[in-house]
Amino acid sequence: MGASMRYQTMFDKSSANNHLAYIPFVIVGDPNEELSLHIIDQLVENGADGLELGLAFSDPVADGPVIQQAALRPLANNFSIEAGLNLIGKVRAKYPDLPIGLLTYANLVFAQGVETFFNKCHKVGIDSVLVADCPVKESQLFAQTAEDCSLQLVFIAPPDASDETLRQIADNSKGYTYVLSRKGITGTEVAATKAKTDFLGKLREFNSPPLVQGFGISEPKHVFDAANAGVDGIITGSAIVNLINQHYNNPQIMLERIGDYVRSIAQAAHTNHADTA
Repeated sequence: MGASMRYQTMFDKSSANNHLAYIPFVIVGDPNEELSLHIIDQLVENGADGLELGLAFSDPVADGPVIQQAALRPLANNFSIEAGLNLIGKVRAKYPDLPIGLLTYANLVFAQGVETFFNKCHKVGIDSVLVADCPVKESQLFAQTAEDCSLQLVFIAPPDASDETLRQIADNSKGYTYVLSRKGITGTEVAATKAKTDFLGKLREFNSPPLVQGFGISEPKHVFDAANAGVDGIITGSAIVNLINQHYNNPQIMLERIGDYVRSIAQAAHTNHADTA
């Protein structure tokens, strides 16, 4: 199944059931390669519809302290980008139909060369790439190469974007559009009620691909807020990564806690949201 089909199939299935698609996020290779694979199994076994996987980077500007702390572990283990991509290849081999997105930073892409990097991504079975520090106005840096490598390039829609920017995002984002309910960095708690939602309607008006909310979702209540706001899917990262940060020295407990947490969010996402929309 090709990249475009995996996301399409996931969102079609979710929307047919009035569900939200649930896409958990972790950094590959954290806390080490073997446990990272076990963690990803927990995500899938407990209800993930897709995965968003990050590569450890020394200066992750979009991420808060929780994810920054996690990124230090693979870096300390000299777990390379190559090793990270190979690990994703193992995940792809195990889960052939699961949409897999990569979250990365421009420096990592440029360090390898855009074409080399995107070719590797395609080869290991990645469907989409989100370059977190590349705004849509810089999309020409990557767009053509991504398309040539059969990758879908995802862009972030901030709540305070102008109509012109939202239109560009809707036109250029592929697979899905990553929507922020607020400005700032991941993992900091801001009441979801403060979230801006009017820009979501504009993205729809401009025929954006499905809207996936990242940032600010850490508990089931936030999932219902997101459904009310009218998104198609959700990403949770910091809450899962926080469990790794707390328990990585006790893998058994870590895996159990992650499984329980993911199941609680997946259940909220997979409730029939027809009544709330």
